[in-house]
Amino acid sequence: MIAELKPYLFIALAGWIATDIWRWLGVLAGNRLREDSEALYWVRAVATALVMAVTAKLIVFPTGTLAASPLWIRLTAAGGGFAAFLLAGQRIPVGVVTAILLLAGLLVLMP
Repeated sequence: MIAELKPYLFIALAGWIATDIWRWLGVLAGNRLREDSEALYWVRAVATALVMAVTAKLIVFPTGTLAASPLWIRLTAAGGGFAAFLLAGQRIPVGVVTAILLLAGLLVLMP
């Protein structure tokens, strides 16, 4: 039984070590940076760009059940959520809930 679990334990441990080291190094380096430093502005810009790239990939090239929905519905939901986010004073929950409701509503109305 334990011999069967060894590969899975190794994968879990190796994955944890490989990612956790970078997290701890980020914490240590981040504690030494000033909030208005150029390095921290760059890190924030890269993090934002990565999140937006993943979001755009999910909208334009979805997988699973979402792939069956038309592109115009996904774009409308994303655009409506972004508009609600801006109109609500940049409140993230408002944008997320609006996008989800638009997506669900348009999918229900779709023939």
